[in-house]
Amino acid sequence: MAAVTITYYLEVISSWCHWVEPVWSELQARYAGRVDFRWKIALMNPGDFPVSQRQCEWFYRRSGTITRSPYMLNSGWFDPALRGNYEVPNLVAEAGRDFGWGDDRLRLALNRAAVRSGRRVGSMAEAIAVAAAEGLPAGALRAAAESPTVRARVAASTAEFHAHQITQRPAFVLTDEIGDKAVFSGLVRVEPLAAAIEAMLADCGAYATHAAHFGPPPAE
Repeated sequence: MAAVTITYYLEVISSWCHWVEPVWSELQARYAGRVDFRWKIALMNPGDFPVSQRQCEWFYRRSGTITRSPYMLNSGWFDPALRGNYEVPNLVAEAGRDFGWGDDRLRLALNRAAVRSGRRVGSMAEAIAVAAAEGLPAGALRAAAESPTVRARVAASTAEFHAHQITQRPAFVLTDEIGDKAVFSGLVRVEPLAAAIEAMLADCGAYATHAAHFGPPPAE
């Protein structure tokens, strides 16, 4: 098993989670085989979402300029009738695990459909259509996404996110086999995450070297 684990807490249609995805991909490529990468849903509260499409576009202009993006995100996913309840794409992404899609593919497809193409994935029918286009079985996936089991998993991972006493997504929690822990909330740059991973890998390696030379600590 990898000495270091990094857990990425996300909301599927969060713009800042969209902006951090290249960082997540870079870390996976850089530390393949040395770090265990995981993602978990951390639902946003209804009040965390924009109250209008106009407000959403204002936020997109701000985040887009901060990240120096060559494109602006699409606010077409905004649906005033949902009143900030966008748990559906998160439930669908989580349900994908039950079909062997526990990697990044499905949640990225849902994110792109929303914030790049403006599709209203807050609708179960639309979210399932996006997933079906990726090759998942529409009927079975919908049944799973609407099941108490998947809802319970999403509720549990969201509660786990809040237990870290953080509020911003993306969030990253790094732990290692010697008991260290680092928490990053809201950052979208690779440098601080890579620095923490390097430090943890180095410390774990040092512990392993010491154990090879001296064995476990004396009982007395």
